[in-house]
This record gives sequence, C-alpha cells and structure tokens, in this order.
Amino acid sequence: MCVTSMSSNSVWIEANLTTVQSPKAQEEALPVAVVWNYASLAFASVHPNEISGQHPADVKNLVGGKWSGSSKFDTLVDPLNGQNFIKVPNTSQSEVQPFIASLQSCPKSGLHNPLKNLERYLLYGDVSAKVANALRHPKNEEYKSTASTEELDYFARLIQRVSPKSYAQAEGEVMVTQKFFENFSGDQVRFLARSFTVPGNHLGQQSIGLRWPYGPVTIITPFNFPLEIPALQLMGALYMGNKPLLKVDSKVSIVMEQMLRLLHDCGMPLEDVDFLNSDGPVMNHVLVEAEPKMTLFTGSSRVAEKLAGDLKGRIKLEDAGFDWKILGPDVQQVDYVSWVCDQDAYACSGQKCSAQSILFMHENWTKAGVVDKLKTLAKRRKLEDLTVGPVTTKRILDHIESLLKIPGSKIAFGGKPLSNHTIPEIYGAVEPTAVYVPLKEILKAKNFDLVTTEIFGPFQVITEYKTAELHLVLEACEKMHAHLTAAVVSNDVHFLQEVLGNTVNGTTYAGIRARTTGAPQNHWFGPCGDPRGAGIGTPEAIKLVWSAHREIIQDVGPVDLAVETYESVKLYCYFYCSLGALNIGGLDHPGYCKEQTRTKSSGRGNQQLILLCLKNYKSSPLCISGNSCLGKGLAEGLWQTGWRTV
Repeated sequence: MCVTSMSSNSVWIEANLTTVQSPKAQEEALPVAVVWNYASLAFASVHPNEISGQHPADVKNLVGGKWSGSSKFDTLVDPLNGQNFIKVPNTSQSEVQPFIASLQSCPKSGLHNPLKNLERYLLYGDVSAKVANALRHPKNEEYKSTASTEELDYFARLIQRVSPKSYAQAEGEVMVTQKFFENFSGDQVRFLARSFTVPGNHLGQQSIGLRWPYGPVTIITPFNFPLEIPALQLMGALYMGNKPLLKVDSKVSIVMEQMLRLLHDCGMPLEDVDFLNSDGPVMNHVLVEAEPKMTLFTGSSRVAEKLAGDLKGRIKLEDAGFDWKILGPDVQQVDYVSWVCDQDAYACSGQKCSAQSILFMHENWTKAGVVDKLKTLAKRRKLEDLTVGPVTTKRILDHIESLLKIPGSKIAFGGKPLSNHTIPEIYGAVEPTAVYVPLKEILKAKNFDLVTTEIFGPFQVITEYKTAELHLVLEACEKMHAHLTAAVVSNDVHFLQEVLGNTVNGTTYAGIRARTTGAPQNHWFGPCGDPRGAGIGTPEAIKLVWSAHREIIQDVGPVDLAVETYESVKLYCYFYCSLGALNIGGLDHPGYCKEQTRTKSSGRGNQQLILLCLKNYKSSPLCISGNSCLGKGLAEGLWQTGWRTV
C-alpha cells in the first residue's frame, strides 16, 4: 500500500463555498487517495488497475451455484482508450436452459417466508453485516478527509474502469451501497417481514397479514450505476425470500460479478442467485419461457413497455426520468444553488436517471446571474479527472441542432464535442451544455415531446418564467410522462405548497437545498403516478417491490355446539322466510339442512331455537310436516304466537 497525492481539480467549492455546507463536500475531488494492490482480497478474480488490452478480464455466468462461461464471448472496448479489455459471455438461446430450469425449481412460496426456513432471515442479516464491514469507510483525521478500505477502493476503481466517472462519484456509489448493507444487518432483515394481526369474531379466530415472497424473480439493471442499483435490488429480493436471476448491462457486469464473489465470501449460499450475461433478445426469451413471478426493470421506457406486455404486467419499473427543477421567486444562496444545479445536471456526465433535465428559473434568478455561474462551473469539468466523460456524442449534438430550430432558442453554453482524447468513436465526449428554450414555445404541441426528450448526457434545457406564469410551469410538469425526481428550490412556504400540491414526482426535494440527484439509501427513490413504479433502498421499497400481501385467517376454536347450532338454524330460517314461506320437517328431512342442525341436543331444544329464530317472520305461511315431537311442538308453539300453520 502507498499514499499518493491527487490533484485538487481546481476545486471551485473550496475557493467559493467555504461558508456553505454542501450536500457532499468537495464532490468532484479527493485530495488524498490510498492506492492498494488488492492482494488481501480473497474473493477478487480481477485487478482494476491491471485490466488492459494486454491483460483482458474474463467475466463469468453463475447458475446452480457454479461459475461458467459460454460458447461465445463479446469483447468490450475500454471507454477511455478503445482497447479490447474485457471478455463477457454472449450466452446463446441454446445455452440458457439451465437458467430457466433454475428459476422454475424455486416454489412460489420462495426460499424462505414467515412460515418456512426462518433461519435464512438471520443468515442474510449476518451476510449484510459482513459486507458492510468490508466496505466500511473510516475517517482519516490527518487529512480531514477520508481513506477508503481496500474493498471500497477496489469497487470504486472497478466502477471507474467500465463507467467512467470521477473518483468521488464512484466512491460515493460504493458508500451508499455500504450504508445499505449496514442498514439491513442483524435483525433488520426479519423486521422486513413483520406481520400484523386483527382480532376475529370469536375466541380462536384472528386474521394475520404477512409479507410473502414471489419465489422465482428476475432483475434487469442498466450501465450507469454498475454496483448500487443491482446490489440494492438484489439484496431486497433475497431478504424477502425470493430466488433472483440477475442480468446487468454486459458493459459493466464485471462489477456485480465481483460483488457476488464478495457476497459468497461473506456467507451467501452459492445457489441463491443466478447471474446471466447475454444480449436483450436472449434475456427476453428467458423471461418468457421461465415465467418469473416478478421482474424488476431499471432502464429505458421503450424496453420497459415491451417487457410489461411480454410479462403480462408481472413487473415493477424504474424507467426513464425527465427530471425538472424549479427555482422559486425567493433568491438566496446563489453560489450554493448554482453549484447544486451543476452537480445535478453534469455529475457523472449527466448519466443519471435523476439528472436535472430542465431548469425553470424565476426571472429573479436570471437577474441574479445564475446562468453565468452555471457556465463558469461547467467549464471546470474535464476529461483528465473524469468530471466529464464518454457519452453518445452524436445523439446529443443532433438533439441540440433540433432544439435550435425552435424560435427563440439558443445555446447558453457548451454545445461542442471535446477533442484531443482517446475515447473511441462509438462514444466521444461533449462539453457540458445548456440550451435555452422560451417557456411558451416549450408548451406548444409541436415542440413539447422534442424538448422533454431525455438525453443521457451532460445536457439540460433551461427556461425562464415570471410569477404570473407559474401556471405554465405547472402545466409543463403535468404534461411530462416520466415522474421520477424533481426539485423545488425555495423557502417560500406558500410557493412550495402550490408546486408540491400540483405535481407528482416520486422523489421530490423541496427547500433552498433541493436537488434532483443523490439517491442515498436513507429515503425512497422511485417514480410516482404509475402502479408499476418501483422503489429502491428503504424498507418500504423492498416490501413493495419484492413481496406481496398474504392474509391467513386462523380459526382454531373452541367450538360451542349450542351457539353454533343456533347460528346455523337462524341463518336457515332467515333465508327461507325471506322467500315468503318456510317448510320444516323432522330432523332428517332433506330440506332441513340436516348436517348443520344435527346435534346431541333434544328435539325440545331445537324447537326452542327455531321458535326464537322465527319470531320476526309471522307474516310468512309455514308448513310443518312429520309426526315427530319437534313438528307437533312447533305447531303448537307457533299457533300460540300468531303463525298460520298447516
């Protein structure tokens, strides 16, 4: 191990925000880093710093507790230099039967549930504690910063290799994952399955509400968060008793392969999770053939809607997010708010489903110079420290060109591809960009879909509104289709009430510190307004996505024969009297519902019960047949109470 000083990245926040507490201090820089050789990591099968064209890494599939390859592999190019540096299985349709069979081997009642294999709740509490401890992030007082554990640094560096982002962003992803494991250590896993009871109608009866697993499930996750999204959803599925098949975007699946190896090293059974690398059509075939009882999909809306149809609605979605931010009329902390806007729009090169896609600025903020401050902040981002990185540049440039055809539109800053780099042509890189579009033009039907197209890159639309035009801003929010995150930047309580009461985004930040990104483990993160919407990270999200409600009505007695007989006869008499007539024969008469009224009590006792039940039906004609004691006694008794008997 050695300690290496790193560039301060000309950290703007240090120079200009010394008196302001940022959400994540020094977001884009790490003054001191610890460089490890990872020799002590028994689980690791690759070394992040050694993966190269000369030493490519091999990713494996996992099924039935065994790691394996496939007959064909895809070779991935390094997104920073274009070298072939990772080999990933391209599993064919003819090779997926073991994955289908493994899913189908899991019963609908799951691997564990509140009435089966309870020790597995404790097992996963222990596994979570071990993983959390491995990824723990101790304080380093000497540098007033932090120093990573070897495991934490390992995953942060591995993330950087396949999904280039600044070290602070990659490290933050691992830290959120670590806190999640810490949150669900010990007894917290079984607390997820907490049930409830409601008293019944009599002694021995109660209804019990239980959280029940689906059994065989599948998880499909994207490239932009190679660790956090799949790890949190995978563990949620396991905690609730499901058997998951995990499919991560093959470009970054090496990260979750290593996390699975760490989980095994911390005690997770090898057979509990299957891990498949394949293309989309092959995975779609697995889903259709295996018929998992629930699928979690995080990714594009187009694929999400296709899967919803193929899986007949057995799916939860966290799909695309065109996320808005509204700057209210009360201007304050301009430097801080500008910095948060820059982070929301451009951190991770804008490749977050929660990234700020459109900024509605009250004219007071424009007058305060917020656009100029955003431009200054954007210029500090550079490829050298991955504060901007590889993206699908052509798509972004084509989108900018289309927006500029709208009357009144203009480039506020950016808009040009970056040069002098080794990023392969299939990606490229572009300057952090903002395009101004007039609000009234945005709302026109011919423009709205274009303006609100999600661009997964360092790009945002900005616009301005006046106080009297707030209803137009809310109209735009209402017309949007994706409702993941949002931010209302204001401390004006009445303004907040107006905006929050008329919008729907599932994760909405409100107040002067409001942001659209962050997605920590301590609050719900997910869309709203769609019954298929999935959450992540919290107990509520885990229970919603990975379990169903089951009700068991327990009715164990004791049985009071006298009461039960009375209730049965009362029901019988009520039914037939409601028809306008009642025909009562002896106890063995077929029309007397004999199985419900045959008891050890005497005929006289049954007579009294029936008399009691019939006292409210004197207007109905009654026919009593048979010569039994019951029949004669009823005739006499009913005649005396006013019944017409035959």
